[in-house]
Order: sequence, then structure tokens, then C-alpha cells
Amino acid sequence: MVDNDRNYQDVEKEGFDKFKNMELPRNIVVGKDALNKVGKTCDKLELRKNALIVCDQVTKKVAAERVADILAEKDYHVKTEEISEADQKTIDHILSRITDETGFLLGVGGGKPIDVAKYSSHLASIPFLSVPTASSHDGIASGRASIRRNGQKISVKAQTPLAMIADTSIIANAPDRLLASGCGDIIANATAVMDWKLARRLRNEEFSHYAANLSEMTSNLLIKNVGNIRPGLEESAWQVVKALVSSSVAMSIAGSSRPASGSEHKFSHALDQVAEEPALHGEQCGVGTIIMMYLHGGDWEIIKKSLQAVNAPTTARGLEVSEEEVIEALVRAPTIRPERYTILGDSKMNRDAAEECTKETGVI
Repeated sequence: MVDNDRNYQDVEKEGFDKFKNMELPRNIVVGKDALNKVGKTCDKLELRKNALIVCDQVTKKVAAERVADILAEKDYHVKTEEISEADQKTIDHILSRITDETGFLLGVGGGKPIDVAKYSSHLASIPFLSVPTASSHDGIASGRASIRRNGQKISVKAQTPLAMIADTSIIANAPDRLLASGCGDIIANATAVMDWKLARRLRNEEFSHYAANLSEMTSNLLIKNVGNIRPGLEESAWQVVKALVSSSVAMSIAGSSRPASGSEHKFSHALDQVAEEPALHGEQCGVGTIIMMYLHGGDWEIIKKSLQAVNAPTTARGLEVSEEEVIEALVRAPTIRPERYTILGDSKMNRDAAEECTKETGVI
């Protein structure tokens, strides 16, 4: 007993200075007709009675109007702002609509409304609720937002949703392409974690085993069950949304997007810059994962087969971009977030190497 006490004292003398603030969604409501729970959820969270909904033209009809009606029945005063872009100009407009009376924001829709609402709420220091209408990416429950600034799309720290309400009856009816995109974003965790482990070994980067394991498990489970993912099925929407939430939680535990964003995301962001008409984020990340798994010396073929099983693109043609744009994006990818070390290394990739790996994997 004395020895144990001495060990504790030694530890105390050495000091312990680790500290982490993990922001996680307090309430996650997922399932059939979940939208009907939005009023009860807000009451349970004891939110102030003035709300601002951010949506786009499509999601306004799909869900935002219904959300406004449900909240009105609960005596909430609701204003709705329809947006078309997720850029700094839009953020500034939403901030101008937030008053001292505004209690919370709701992002109702896909990527743009949710990103705008979560980043605006972060800047205004008020709560944010995520109401996704599609399962296209893991941003639906994360504390990061993708905002276009000065002509480029950047990732910024944003507000983690206080609650997420995902109605599978709505999500299942979203365009098939969005479900496939969400699968691509989850599968991308496989190489993101490999990059993170590499950075830990070579650069002694801070690493969270819990976050990495959760992210890896999420990707592996989806790959194992891709045969059960079918467009239009609520069960499929249920599985993909849960995986996207798990991915978001992994990022919250890590305190960064590291568990779900590596070289494959660098490739996607580079493609956003060089492509005349970029594809969806998750679609591009899926193709990037094929390439990066090849560079890691891993089983890139299972990644490709998994994406094909959910009808996600696996080639430049599938992304509807040119082969030249894919090559240029791969060459440029290492310059995206250079502080984040990945299998791509520190400098630009050699063009010959870019051509070789994309041809070997059948991407071009």
C-alpha cells in the first residue's frame, strides 16, 4: 500500500497537464418521422423561444416549412432565411439577421445550410441544431464547416450541434447520389486514420487511439455492410446517418478533423480548385481514398468495390471531371493544408507518379 502511495506521489510530482474540451451533440434523434420531435427536443434543451432557420430553396419545401410550423405550435417565434451559397457574404447576411432575441439557429438541409448555420452560430455564440435532409457528408454533426472565402473553399471551426434531428423518411427520399456521397465520406476514414498514424510515427503528432479506433471501425463497418445499402430505403438511411454521426463524434474526441480527413480530403479540396465542375465532396473523397490506399500499399481494390456497391464514382469519368483535372489535383494536393502530414508528404507530387497511381487504380 505504501508503494502504491509513493507511485501516486511520483506521478503528482511529475505533473499532469493534459486538457481537452470535447463538444458533442447533447441530443441525437434519428428515425422515421423524427422531424415531429423537433419541438419537444427544443423544449427539452430549454432553448429560448426565438429561432432562425437557415435553408435553401429545395430544403425549404422538403423540411424547413414543416419545422417552422412545428415550432410555431410550441409557441416559438420563427424566422426563415433562404440561402444559395455557403460563403462569407452569406455568413455576414445571416449574422445581420441574428438579434439579441435570437435564441438558436437551425440548419435545415444538406451541406450549405448546415455549414452556414453552424458557422454563424459559432460566431454569434448561440446554440445550433442540425436538421439534415440528406446523408451526403459527415458535417451533419461535426464542429467543422466548409465555407467559400476569397474564391476558395476552406474548413473552419464551427459550432457542434447541440442536437441533431435526422428524419430517415426524408433522407431516404433524397437523390440517390447524396447517399452514395455520404458512403464515400465515411469510407474515406480508412486512409485518414492511416495518414494520422503515419504522422504520429514520423512527426510525433498528437494522436487519440479512441478517436482513431472509432473512425476506423465506422469505415470498416460500412465497407462490410455495403451490400445492404440501397437508395430509397429508410434502413439504409438509418445505417449511413449513424455512421456519419460516429465519424463526427470521432472528430469531437480528437478535437480536430484528423480522424476523418487526410490525403483523400486534400485531393478533394484540390479538385475543387482545379475542376471546372467539381463533383460532390463525398464522391471526390471516395475516389481519393482509392488512390491514397494504393499509395499506402493497402487493399485499394476493396475500397473501389465498396464504392461501386453503393453506386459511388470510382473514376474521373464517374466524377464527370477530366483526367487532366484529376492529375493536376493530385499534384496540387500536398499543398493543401501543408501542416497536416499525410502519405503525400511535404512537397508537390511528381506528375509521372500521379499518372502512374491513377492508371494503376483505374481512376483514369
